[in-house]
Amino acid sequence: MKITSVEFTTSAVRRSQYPEEKYPEFLLVGRSNVGKSSFINALVNRKSLARISSIPGKTQTLNFYFINESFYLVDVPGYGFAKVSKNLKNKFGLIIEDYLKERKMLKSVFMLVDFRHKPTNDDVLMYEYLKYYHIPVTIIATKSDKVSKNSYEKNKKIIRDTLKMVDDDDFILFSSVSKVGKQEVHDKILDLIQS
Repeated sequence: MKITSVEFTTSAVRRSQYPEEKYPEFLLVGRSNVGKSSFINALVNRKSLARISSIPGKTQTLNFYFINESFYLVDVPGYGFAKVSKNLKNKFGLIIEDYLKERKMLKSVFMLVDFRHKPTNDDVLMYEYLKYYHIPVTIIATKSDKVSKNSYEKNKKIIRDTLKMVDDDDFILFSSVSKVGKQEVHDKILDLIQS
C-alpha cells in the first residue's frame, strides 16, 4: 500500500465528535509506552504525525488520522502506568468501551504489546474483552528490533501463552526502526477494507 495522504482530523471524547464520514476505522490500543505513536508514524511514513511523548499516558482523547482518503487510524489513551487520576482512567475506559461496542465503522483492533516483555494484566484483560465481544484483533509485537533473533520463538511463545491465543489468532512482529512487519500491517488493512 502506497501512502499518498495523511491528515490528523480530530480529537474526540464523545460520539458526537467522531468523524461523520463512513470510512473503515482501525483502532490502536496498548499500554502506555508500548510505541503506538512510533507505530503510526512508521506505518504512514511520517516522522512526527503522532507526537511521541516523554511522559507515558499523554494521549487523553481518541485521535483520528485520515489515511489515503480511504480509512482512519484511531489512537486511544494508553493503559497501565499513566500518571492520571483514577477518575480520569475510569473516564478513558468508558470512552473506549463505548467506541468498541457502538462504532459501526470499526474494522479491526491493532493491539500493541512490547515484544521484550510478558504481557501485563491490563493487556490480558484487553485481549479477553476483545475476544469476548468478537471484535477482530491483531496482536502487534512492537520493538522487535530490540530482541535478539535467538529469543524470537521464546518471546512469541510467552506472549501467545499469556494472552491464551489460539493458532489462527493474528500476530505480527513489528519494528518502527527496521520497519519489520510494516508491509504485513498494510496488507492486513487493505484486505479488511476490501472485504
